[in-house]
This record gives sequence, structure tokens and C-alpha cells, in this order.
Amino acid sequence: MEKLSLEYLVQEPNEINEQTNLLILVHGYGSNEEDLFSFAAELPENLIIVSTRAPRTLGFGSYSWYTINMDNSGGKFSNDEEAIESRDLISKFISEIQERYAKTPKQTFLLGFSQGCILSIAVALSYPEKIQKVIGLSGYANFEILPDNYNNPLYANLDFFLSHGSVDQVLPVEWARQTDEFLTQIEVKHSYQEYPVGHGVAPQNFFAFKKWIEERM
Repeated sequence: MEKLSLEYLVQEPNEINEQTNLLILVHGYGSNEEDLFSFAAELPENLIIVSTRAPRTLGFGSYSWYTINMDNSGGKFSNDEEAIESRDLISKFISEIQERYAKTPKQTFLLGFSQGCILSIAVALSYPEKIQKVIGLSGYANFEILPDNYNNPLYANLDFFLSHGSVDQVLPVEWARQTDEFLTQIEVKHSYQEYPVGHGVAPQNFFAFKKWIEERM
């Protein structure tokens, strides 16, 4: 089988048919493809679940989509050039996996956590012809890796589920709230929810996005 742009794990249903949807998972900084794949057993059966691995190695079993640097004051900043490379790489992989399973953008979900969420939002807004349904967990819109023009008519097809921990100490909840406001301003369909947790996914958060997926299959 031809090698694709990213390393990945896949769980296929017993039968793949015209009703089968595709779910692509994008992990966070310092994690790997096995992390979000732990969701797979609890998600709807008629899904092809593909969990991607970021291209940059941090250590054994630890990967990143782009570098996070520290400045002299201890502040963190992202390498946006690397982030754009990963945004485009994920977009390319989406096309490859859609072709492999003969699935359309309407049949494709993209789920990202943290750094993976930041990139999933960027992929959808940069390539709305490829992906329409996005689950963004514990992340935000990084405007430095988004397109310059938000007037794309294909934005009418986009649908986001966004959630964030109200006591997140890694990525401030204010950034997620700004993303909620931004998507409202550009008239992109979305829901936004907060949960009383830190940088993670609460059980009620999982069941909320699971229901969201089920309603759109």
C-alpha cells in the first residue's frame, strides 16, 4: 500500500459502505498518534478512524506539529512558519486518506486537541473545500496561520464544535472565547462550550462531541 504523507493508526469498521464516515485525529504537542486513538472504542461504529502522527520528533514517543519557543522573559511563542507547513501537510494527508477510502468532504470529520486543534481550525479555514466538520478541543484560532480573506463562500459549509477548560493553565480560556467571537463575526456555524477542567477533555465534553458527531453522520 502506498505510503501517505503522515504516519498514522487506523481503525476500520467491520463493513465500509456508502454511509461510513471518516474521522481524522490530530494530537497535541509532545504526544503521538496513540493518544487520541484511545477515543476510538467509544465512538460510533460506522466510522473509519485515522489518528495522525506529527512530523517533528521531540523524544521517544513524543512529537510536535511545530516548535514552541521560549523568550528571555519565559514567554512562549509558536514557530508559525512550521505551523503553516504542518497545516498544509495535514491538508494534503486529508486528500490522500479521502481518496484511499473514497470519502468526500461531507463525510469527513477533523478532530484536534491543543496544537492539533489550532491546526484543525487553520486547515478548515484555509481549505474549506476539503474539510467541513471540525471538533476543536482546548485550542484557539492562531490568526498568523489563517488566510488573509474570510469571504470564502465555502465557509457556509463549515460546522465547528469547540470546547475548552475554564481553568486551562496551558492555553488560556480567553483565547478560546476570542475564537468563538471571531467565528461569529465571520458567520461560520459553530458551537462553543466550556467545562470546569484544565488542559484536558472532561467525560461530559467527550459525550457532547460524540453526540455532535452522531447527529452529523
